Amino acid sequence: MRELIEKINRLKKEKNAVLLVHNYQVEDVQLIADHLGDSLELSKIAANVAGDVIVFAGVKFMAETAKILSPEKTVLLPRLDAGCPMADMITVDELLELKNQYPNAKVVTYVNSSVEIKAESDVCCTSANAVNVVKNLEADEIIFVPDRNLGSYIQSQAPDKKLHLFEGYCYVHNRIKPEEILQTKDLYPDAEVLVHPEARMEVLELADVVLSTSGMLRHASQSPKKQFIVGTEQGLLERMKRENPGKEFLPAFRPKICSNMKRTSLRDVYEALANDQYRIEVPEAIAAKALNALNQMLTYA
Repeated sequence: MRELIEKINRLKKEKNAVLLVHNYQVEDVQLIADHLGDSLELSKIAANVAGDVIVFAGVKFMAETAKILSPEKTVLLPRLDAGCPMADMITVDELLELKNQYPNAKVVTYVNSSVEIKAESDVCCTSANAVNVVKNLEADEIIFVPDRNLGSYIQSQAPDKKLHLFEGYCYVHNRIKPEEILQTKDLYPDAEVLVHPEARMEVLELADVVLSTSGMLRHASQSPKKQFIVGTEQGLLERMKRENPGKEFLPAFRPKICSNMKRTSLRDVYEALANDQYRIEVPEAIAAKALNALNQMLTYA
């Protein structure tokens, strides 16, 4: 493994490349990141990072976002089969149908979506800034796609807005059950419960705090609590443990794993750099429209 890491670092230097890694990646890949974070953090970095090449250890929509925000750079996705099932749940035709059905509504699209959906949107958001985006958008009526769970949470936080939700969801967070939170809490009664807003409302209602992954990291480091039940993908718990050695981080009963996020290995990162694979390209006309929605998102960051 050490030899492989040395090869990766050598290639990064030769090609003036930067490695962006999402919090849900396997720990070996997290540990070699130039920048490790959630979708919002990595989007901001992709828009401004120096270098000629971005290697994005995440899933396809993230690499597409990086390419749109830094079109002059080469963007590589180490695993072309690393997709996001939620992003694939909505089609352009379905979004256009919603826009026809609610002609006065603005479209707010979760960044976990295809570039084609972003191109049909007024503004994008991440879990970190979704509530802020909706609260401050100059519209009383909003179409929110594709995550019904995040949309329901936003609606609870912005009751003066009318949200029309699509029936998409994250299969990882949607799997978290209320009884799993309660069972784990019974075992660890002093633990603080942190849950990602992609979980179902009945799970969010059991949380002490509802936060994005970056929010969870900040909260855990600042909280006086020593035990935390964390309702999100297991990759974040690995980072939380590394950065808070005196504290304990527990999954909601069983660890929740995103198989797509876990596909990228150190070998894949090396192959991406060595062979310039797999290059992400976005058609110019679609990229221009999607860029507007993404730039709007970044103003709320």
